Amino acid sequence: MSKRHDSLGIKQVIRPEWLEKTVNLWLAGFSPKEIRQELDDYLSSRKQSGGIGARGAKTYPMAIGILMRSLVTPPIELIEFSKNTKRMLKESVTEHERMALYWGAISATYPFWFNVARQIGRLLNLQDQITKKQIVQRLKEQYGDRQTVSRVARYVIRSFIAWGILQDTTVKGCYKKGEIFTIDNMCIVGLLLEGALHTIPDGKSSINNLFNNPGFYMFEFPRVAGDLVTQTNPSIEVMRFGMDEEILKLKE
Repeated sequence: MSKRHDSLGIKQVIRPEWLEKTVNLWLAGFSPKEIRQELDDYLSSRKQSGGIGARGAKTYPMAIGILMRSLVTPPIELIEFSKNTKRMLKESVTEHERMALYWGAISATYPFWFNVARQIGRLLNLQDQITKKQIVQRLKEQYGDRQTVSRVARYVIRSFIAWGILQDTTVKGCYKKGEIFTIDNMCIVGLLLEGALHTIPDGKSSINNLFNNPGFYMFEFPRVAGDLVTQTNPSIEVMRFGMDEEILKLKE
């Protein structure tokens, strides 16, 4: 397991409007240094709750690091994925499609983000309302009983609420399913699937497990054969076993 897969990483809430700000600067051709400076000015007065107000000098720079690493200056193994994400963002895409591209980028860079969603999705498949305690308990089964798991999970959960894909209930620490994003563009579906494959240490999964991954609980998109996935995303290859089992795998 690489450091990227083992790391928790998400040490601040990541709001969608912060991603939008980052992407607009990125697409406008600003350099990484310029983007970081602009984000420093912007986030110094943006609270994690979405309000406006001064923030501590030690907190918002962590959000800047996540935004930069997810999109502008990714790990070396994600550079091509980042380029393809940027190419799709340059095209005319819907709000839901942009959210899907942001989702794929953060998930690939910080697999913990996707794994929180996976545990939430599993729980929501069983019941209408879930608790933070249930989510954290499942995460600790995967990452060990680290003291930081609960705190970092809270940042991810509050991020999901800011995205609208999870909702608070009247009971503190209890949540229900939020908005569903519909994605029809197969090129974007292909990038979503690639992002999920990057969260898996060996970079491969059966196509059925991938399409049905509860980490995609907030998305609706077409289920297609492996050949169509590889046509829309050449970074993925398909392997066949027997008559009907297809494995999707990241190309070396």
